[in-house]
Amino acid sequence: MSCAAVPDGASGRTATRAGSEAPPGAPVSGGRPIGPPGPEFELIARIAREEAGLVIPAEKAPMVFARIGKRLRLLGVGDLAGYCQLLTGPEGAAERIELVSVLTTNVTSFFREAHHFEYLRKEILPALGARLAAGGRVRLWSAGCSSGPEPYSLAMTVLDALPQAGAGDLRILATDIDPHILALARSGRYPVSLLERLPEGYRGRFFSPAPTAGPGEAVQEIAPAVRRLIVFRELNLLGPWPMRGSFDAIFCRNVVIYFGPETQRVLWPRFEAACAAGGHLFLGHSERIDPAALGGFKTVFTTTYRREDAAGPATR
Repeated sequence: MSCAAVPDGASGRTATRAGSEAPPGAPVSGGRPIGPPGPEFELIARIAREEAGLVIPAEKAPMVFARIGKRLRLLGVGDLAGYCQLLTGPEGAAERIELVSVLTTNVTSFFREAHHFEYLRKEILPALGARLAAGGRVRLWSAGCSSGPEPYSLAMTVLDALPQAGAGDLRILATDIDPHILALARSGRYPVSLLERLPEGYRGRFFSPAPTAGPGEAVQEIAPAVRRLIVFRELNLLGPWPMRGSFDAIFCRNVVIYFGPETQRVLWPRFEAACAAGGHLFLGHSERIDPAALGGFKTVFTTTYRREDAAGPATR
């Protein structure tokens, strides 16, 4: 998942959907939820934490109720109590996935925090290009890829710096917890308004006009050469990671900020283990690894960490 929760006013997959009418069962006054959230909110917040690591404070209850209200209407469930029964009942597993999707919103763009892509181009890709030319393997991971701009930005950066990368053993894994948003990512289609941050010349090289179903904003489609570098997979960062092999660069930006400290402490060593010696981990602008949890990581750039052995950077 690219970022994960209801806190608004931050970057990543943040809460930007406007509140709407509260569902039946939510405490209201003048049409707005008020007062203590109650046991329904506590259950929903617990499920969100257990399923996806989301930390939802009580003051976000009105937003949670507003989002769930749309889900209740779609399901024909009369109130929050009935929805909680559904979540905890025999058929609850599928609905818990939908709940996590409802509680996350995708705020993303191409080449967001562009300094990370420049660092990748200048400091990392030259060595990886030499490895590719020698027949070696290169793997990148966009962890929490949202609707796809981040992994596509990675692929475009790679192809611009290493034009022959598509002929080598280079792949970009793009994962997210939300199956619905992954479908959008796989489509590779975006309104032209989302392409404003593309570097000069990228739109002409890596996009083409896509057919649309009717009137509306023009849509552009990612080029096949970019698509071929990326594999999209559903993955919950709190669950098992089935990937074999390590990654030369991991982008997990604006994701862990929505996890509690305990979840973060669990994730840092897992990212270290998934990162090749000499590989890099990129975090969002508001995220940091606690110094006590750095392990083999060393800060080398803005919210950028390199995994090093005791004797210094290693190579594969």
